[in-house]
Amino acid sequence: MKEIAIIGTTASGKTALSLEIAQKTNSIILSLDSLCVYKEIDIVSAKPTIKERGNIIHFGIDEVFPNETFDVVLFLDLYKKAKDFAIKNGKNLIIVGGTGFYLKALTDGLSGGLENKIKLDIPLDEAYDLLYSLDKDYMQKIEVNDRYRVEKAYSIYKESGLTPTQFFKNNPKSPIAPDLKIFEILWEKEELVKRVALRTKQMINSGLIDEIIYLEKKYTRSPNCMVSIGIVETLEYLDGKLDKQELEEKIALNTIKLAKRQNTFNKGQFENRTSNIISSLNSEIIKYFSI
Repeated sequence: MKEIAIIGTTASGKTALSLEIAQKTNSIILSLDSLCVYKEIDIVSAKPTIKERGNIIHFGIDEVFPNETFDVVLFLDLYKKAKDFAIKNGKNLIIVGGTGFYLKALTDGLSGGLENKIKLDIPLDEAYDLLYSLDKDYMQKIEVNDRYRVEKAYSIYKESGLTPTQFFKNNPKSPIAPDLKIFEILWEKEELVKRVALRTKQMINSGLIDEIIYLEKKYTRSPNCMVSIGIVETLEYLDGKLDKQELEEKIALNTIKLAKRQNTFNKGQFENRTSNIISSLNSEIIKYFSI
């Protein structure tokens, strides 16, 4: 059995490529997407339809309802189920999606020992200075304005009473898929902007607004998934804060901002990835499976 991951920014064509490759390589697919995992969130998640999935077995799609919890630990359980299924059925495994944090957990593992993530209760710069005074070696690798990593380090310190260096020494990570081959789809910024604009228009024309009305009525605005891009802007539209043109423009703008963050994360976290334009990547992946 061979397993690969296909990553890239939102709207980069990951889903279509993964389906094409899966057909050619006798593969199943594990979705690496934080919205596709939810039942009834179909249009705004851009999940492949049942027709598009065809005879390809998928894991990580329609796993939980929007008011149910899903996190990285549950994703790792899904990965194990998907891999077991692939092995037992003589299939290959393609992991595809834009949630890089989940993929990072696969390749690097998670440190055990913490139950809850503690949010910052002091200003970001104060938290950084505190942590730097306690653990200079660890914190000098982190930028002062890197809120995600500063908050993570602060949470470790507040919950465990240990500096990040001490905590990771006591709780070493255990990679689950350390040798996973990662392929990244690249687009020029101008082309990606066009793709995002087109997909946003298609979402709205396909019934995005009605989907969000339904989700809000059934689940309210309280679930975490209801603050996702595409949902939060549509709620603003329903509140009368945006007209339809502004809705389309704001979703597209926020999606491009997300793509930029995804691109930065992928570059910083997956050093051994193979990156190329989608047409060239297709042939590279097929070649990898044929070795």
